[in-house]
Amino acid sequence: MIPAQFEYVAPSTVEEAVAALAEFGDEAKVLAGGQSLLPVLRMRLADPQLLVDLGRVEDMRGVREDGDALVIGAMTTHHDVLRDPLVRQHAELIALATRTVADPQVRHRGTFGGSLAHADPAGDLPAPALALDAEMVLVGPSGQRTVPAAEFFTDYFTTALEPAELLVEVRMPKWTGWRAHYEKFNRVAQAWSIVGVAAAVRVADGQIAEARIGLTNMGPTPVRATGVERALVGQPATPEAIRAAARHATEGTSPTADASADVDYRSHLAEVLTGRAVLTAATG
Repeated sequence: MIPAQFEYVAPSTVEEAVAALAEFGDEAKVLAGGQSLLPVLRMRLADPQLLVDLGRVEDMRGVREDGDALVIGAMTTHHDVLRDPLVRQHAELIALATRTVADPQVRHRGTFGGSLAHADPAGDLPAPALALDAEMVLVGPSGQRTVPAAEFFTDYFTTALEPAELLVEVRMPKWTGWRAHYEKFNRVAQAWSIVGVAAAVRVADGQIAEARIGLTNMGPTPVRATGVERALVGQPATPEAIRAAARHATEGTSPTADASADVDYRSHLAEVLTGRAVLTAATG
């Protein structure tokens, strides 16, 4: 199908983009990489009056250090996130999860911030962002504000972004020295996750000193598996201890049934994949 008619602007600054969004309000859509928006437009599931293309806003690209924080611009492509040495050094979990996103073509066009703002519960990046205590820096007509990942994702495909706000960058602590792994299960290559697990652990003297676990597609938003995290602390990094801790994976989750899996199957996957992800991270 052909998209409905719309106006198009390609600002070169964040301020210009926010002004355009403020003028059109709910009738405007933001184009980042376009990997999620363009199919929706073609199927006419959305018919905005204005499309704001962020491709020329260079200030929203790149990865940098800011003291104890790692900062990733929202318009940084998955390809660039995956290859960036700062990401691999200080947030390995982000790099590992990004490697599983779709295919090389999508990773060259899709953006880090676009995936987070899209807030698909089956998307692979919200759970790692939640596990690593990421903060979303938003800019709108009233200025700048920072929202923790735990408050940013509010429901299916819904975030704390206001209609005229932009996600401009993502900040997170440096997790230097932590071991990580992202484990996902899907029916065919390059498909969305039926369930995914983002695991980061700090191992000292053969024991798990700290753990951060995020779950993908186990509810309308990404979920922190805090029960698993607590159960892991102080335990030896052995398959038996990790499997025992992984039994807590479904606590606080609300998986749904769909064509890919029912609730029981998703719950089973969450437990199994959590054990795999943590064991790989701890011993890899």
